[in-house]
Amino acid sequence: CFLELQVYFNFTEIMPRAKADADKPRGRMSAYAFFVQTCREEHKKKHPNENVVFSEFSKKCAERWKTMNEKEKGRFHEMAARDKQRFDSEMSNYKSTGKGAGGRKRKRAKDPAAPKRALSAFFWFCADERPKVRALNPDYAVGDVAKELGKRWADATPEVKSKYEAMAAKDKGRYEREMTAYRKKPKANSANEEGGDDDDEEEEEEDYDDDEGDE
Repeated sequence: CFLELQVYFNFTEIMPRAKADADKPRGRMSAYAFFVQTCREEHKKKHPNENVVFSEFSKKCAERWKTMNEKEKGRFHEMAARDKQRFDSEMSNYKSTGKGAGGRKRKRAKDPAAPKRALSAFFWFCADERPKVRALNPDYAVGDVAKELGKRWADATPEVKSKYEAMAAKDKGRYEREMTAYRKKPKANSANEEGGDDDDEEEEEEDYDDDEGDE
């Protein structure tokens, strides 16, 4: 949480946009980043003349986020889904003009034999609910589907969520066992250096986008 806060503050307020990327769309924000932004706006309204101590503020935000239930976090997930749709649209236009050519970060090669990373409870939930959302709303764009899935997850009962949390826990155990065996293989070390666990979160998000595109 601290690192995400630091990245958010640095790139939205402290660090100026590089001249070479002046036309590049603003990066999309996560639900947590929107939450932090809201907290800062609320704090500024209540204490307009107070200088914020970053370490203390970030700690309070992280603690508050942890105590919130999924329904309370729902609106921030919706904001993130809308921002993703905005970003995808702007990036599509950015690339079509040729401005994005050569500027994309090169992805590290990944070992196809590496174990498939574990899915979170929310992603297991989406796997079941996405076809239903598509069937009821055939005209929905990717962002609309993501928004609806976020709402459904936020409104899901504890019993429903526990089912997917159990699936996620089981899948995590499977992944850890397979990774332990994978790392013992001679080629595992070099493969991990090229595309290891640090990319898990990014891969999960990419796989989610790919699933949307395949439907």
